[in-house]
Amino acid sequence: MLETVSNFLTKVDDLVWGIPLIVLILVTGIFLTIRLKGLQITKLPLAIKNLIANEKSGTDGEVSSFAALCTALSATIGTGNIVGVATAIVAGGPGALFWMWIAALVGTATKYAECLLAVKYRVVAEDGHVVGGPFYYIEKGMGKNWKWLAKIFAFFGVCVGLFGIGTFTQINGITSAVQNFFDPDMGWKVDFMLLGNEVSYSWTVIIAGILLTVFVALVLIGGLKRISRVAEVVVPFMAVTYVLAALLVLIFNVKAIPAAIVLIVKSAFGLKAMAGGALGAMIVAMQKGIARGIFSNEAGIGSAPIAAAAAQTDSPAKQGLVSMMGTLIDTIIICTMTGLTIVVTGSHEMGLEGVAVTTKAFQMGLPFPSQVASFILMICLVFFAFTTILGWDYYSERCLEYLTGHNQKIVKAYRWLYIFCVFIGPYMTVKAVWTIADIFNGLMAIPNLIALLALNGVVVAETKIYLDGLKKTK
Repeated sequence: MLETVSNFLTKVDDLVWGIPLIVLILVTGIFLTIRLKGLQITKLPLAIKNLIANEKSGTDGEVSSFAALCTALSATIGTGNIVGVATAIVAGGPGALFWMWIAALVGTATKYAECLLAVKYRVVAEDGHVVGGPFYYIEKGMGKNWKWLAKIFAFFGVCVGLFGIGTFTQINGITSAVQNFFDPDMGWKVDFMLLGNEVSYSWTVIIAGILLTVFVALVLIGGLKRISRVAEVVVPFMAVTYVLAALLVLIFNVKAIPAAIVLIVKSAFGLKAMAGGALGAMIVAMQKGIARGIFSNEAGIGSAPIAAAAAQTDSPAKQGLVSMMGTLIDTIIICTMTGLTIVVTGSHEMGLEGVAVTTKAFQMGLPFPSQVASFILMICLVFFAFTTILGWDYYSERCLEYLTGHNQKIVKAYRWLYIFCVFIGPYMTVKAVWTIADIFNGLMAIPNLIALLALNGVVVAETKIYLDGLKKTK
């Protein structure tokens, strides 16, 4: 029975994250890129300038632009940057990394547009906190007749947070990483009865699970401002640590980089395949790379706008520029670092899967003992997953708030339910949990993409107002 359900969910997942949705996300990004005249490239210096300035302007908003970006990055920079990239390269070849870059390039315009709309159509609740995201720009931008579409997005958002990406899969990933490092042979285990069956768990899993639950609770109970404060410290720290470790691998394998880049480009267009299989190899590389790129940076999914809406800014376009940097940081920098370390070391050709591919790349590429390399990657995985837990709680709370008409009692009860799910997460090893979360995450994108296409004129108009204003101040 369980196998039948799992197979059914896998088929649904393949359908949701199939070519139609990928094409829709890509077409939306390309369309917005054209409408905005390549803004993600031409205005990149301005975006970097605004990010560094980290200014607070306007009366609305709760956190700085940089804090809003870090909150969004806390959810997007996760195990997908380490595990997802490895999976894509193993399945689609080194060329998958090239198509991740393409997904990021057009996805940056999408991220800009959705975060701009989130600020423009956000609302201030009675207690003064700010709420915004796809649900509000669907309702207020497209009109109340489309409120049903906004509710569908919010419902999927709550499901993603509570039933998978926010809780079970992340805490399970953390405790598994800790166990694999400290107690891979289950030397310190405890046996107990669960639903009539005897089960065994390592003490490292139990201890790590309890500690993580306490840390998560301490942060979440403090609300958005505490989440953003933690994100402002942890996100830059974990990103820099991981990038430095990956850079070390590349420095010690610098002679292999040119050949790796040539291999990535050739593989992207199927040029490494036999003559008859070139097109097929290219399609596989494209599908795996684009799908993983989208899944990693979440451009078009509609999650990042929820964080962007809380920024203290008086210009929707300005926050859009800051927020679009998230896609570049996530995919162009962090995913690229992972991909290059794998390709230069050749760890994707060793019959390994998932995190083992990246772990092997670090072990082969770093001039340290294998245990030290594994420890560095474990720490990065722990921080990546921990911040994803925080980010998705915030997203799902805001979605629930919209669904319940700002009922704070329900939101607070939900917060404790979320913490409870983190607590039981280490013991939830059912594959179906991740598949369900994957499905809901994909379904979130559909209402959001419809809104982005419908409101593209608003995005262009707001951009023009902002850029014209900058010309006047010069």
